[in-house]
Amino acid sequence: MPLLPIFLAGMFPMFLIALLGFFGLALFGMLVICVGLASSNEAHDNFNHDVIVHGYARGPERAARASDMHLAARLGLRLEAVGAAMVITATIGLCYAA
Repeated sequence: MPLLPIFLAGMFPMFLIALLGFFGLALFGMLVICVGLASSNEAHDNFNHDVIVHGYARGPERAARASDMHLAARLGLRLEAVGAAMVITATIGLCYAA
């Protein structure tokens, strides 16, 4: 119940994006691309912070952190691909709708 006002406030922008049609789909795709870029940048930032601050010089520790970074970067890349597909779909839809 305490989160109900947040859900109600967030419902209207999503409703407006749905009403915009293909332009709303392109806008939502751009937002997904931005989330993917932010996720990838955050993964690299965390890895660099761990290596510099904690000094993971040994191979196994550094390999474990690098593996976590690559996993998070791949998730970001997938989000970017989904966002690009949404933008392309919206562009095709706008071209054929006009």
